[in-house]
Amino acid sequence: MARASGKTEASSDASLLKTMSDAVLAMTAELRVEGMLQRLVESARGLVQAQYAALGIPDGEGGFAQFITSGMSDELMRAIGPLPRTHGLLGAMLEETAPYRTSDIRKDPRFEWWPPPHPRMTSFLGVPILSKGKVIAAFYLTEKIGAKDFSEEDQRIIEMLAAHGAIAIENARLFERSRELSVVEERNRLARELHDSVSQTLFSISLVADAAATLIEREPARARAQVEGLRDMARAAMQEMRSLIFELRPAEIDADGLVPTLRKHIDVLRRVHNIEIEFRENGSVRPAPGVERELYRIAQEALSNALKHSHANRIDVELGARDGRVTLVVADDGTGFDPTDAQIRSTKLGITSMEERAEALGGELRIDSDEGGTRVTLEAPVG
Repeated sequence: MARASGKTEASSDASLLKTMSDAVLAMTAELRVEGMLQRLVESARGLVQAQYAALGIPDGEGGFAQFITSGMSDELMRAIGPLPRTHGLLGAMLEETAPYRTSDIRKDPRFEWWPPPHPRMTSFLGVPILSKGKVIAAFYLTEKIGAKDFSEEDQRIIEMLAAHGAIAIENARLFERSRELSVVEERNRLARELHDSVSQTLFSISLVADAAATLIEREPARARAQVEGLRDMARAAMQEMRSLIFELRPAEIDADGLVPTLRKHIDVLRRVHNIEIEFRENGSVRPAPGVERELYRIAQEALSNALKHSHANRIDVELGARDGRVTLVVADDGTGFDPTDAQIRSTKLGITSMEERAEALGGELRIDSDEGGTRVTLEAPVG
């Protein structure tokens, strides 16, 4: 019997480890903070068979910045009302580094009250989530299914999950900060584009308009020529503005994926710039979300450079995946340039930005350019 019991315990431990592994993998795959927190709280509820579970992140001002629940319907959450305050046992789990469990939460002196629609609960398990010795969040689990209270084993399991959860929360926060910095970087790039192109065009329009005004009576023919030039410059400025406004629109990479988003971008560029741009896809492997975003930004930058500076008649874009690596190629038949020219690298083409993005992906960016055109090639891991 002892041998059979040992096998049962080993099987139970193996099942628990697999469940924990699945939960951790699901968390690490989710880069958005909101989605990751939801996966985290659902994993906690399932691991210890709790009827209700919640995860709270304090805002530092007596409330919760986020309070994610599992086991309660949307209708019930709406009936309960606003997010709770960090009081009673909810607050205690954010101040103490030790877990706490009880068979009846209502008998604890720190328990205060529930709003009328709130489910009545008895058994409770609270586990703080620690990062660098500080409480950054807490698990709240109530109503153990099939038992009067949560066990020491339940507590151990949630403590393990909390350790992984702390890493997942910090990683998700770092990722969102990185996205915020990318948005700032993109706005700065567009500001430079506006200054370098549209502002200069508008200044030229002003000068030509002044010149035409002085020639209207003395030399009508020259004034007419000036006005026609003015019209062409205004159209060019309008085209440039359309292109920049399009780039301001958020790309739907997370929802649609890289290929559909890149196709949509290229379709708009064709219409705006009236140039032949061909896109080919080789391979169906979809890179990780973070890789897709960086690939898109590199493709966007390379296309922008080709359209603005190469005087090309045709641009070819190719995206391929093979043997765990993704390849992006943007090639044009324009006039070419010297990729090693320090002034060009620093003020015109954003080459350094593309190289930094490629390096962050663990990949390599190559730029080959001569009088026959320019070819930008990126190779990077898909994961």
